[in-house]
Amino acid sequence: MEFKELDPILHSQLRLAVISLLISVKEAEFTFIREKTNATAGNLSVQINKLKEAGYIEVMKQFKDNYPQTTCKITSAGINAFEQYVKNLQSYLGK
Repeated sequence: MEFKELDPILHSQLRLAVISLLISVKEAEFTFIREKTNATAGNLSVQINKLKEAGYIEVMKQFKDNYPQTTCKITSAGINAFEQYVKNLQSYLGK
């Protein structure tokens, strides 16, 4: 049996949670992601930046009613990386 390498970007629990969430909803506001993942704003911010740098998500910042609003959207590269991660993980489960 051959074990496939797991993507280090997605191998972080919080980053994997963010990508998993965005796979189902396509895009979401920062506060929604924070509530769903129970992450602190600071930690989530750092992990979102890492996902953005990897090209897995797009981050749009705008103002809504004078409040800053950050929306994250999964990219096709993010979807592909997630699907490959799941496939590689299955090699560890003998599937």
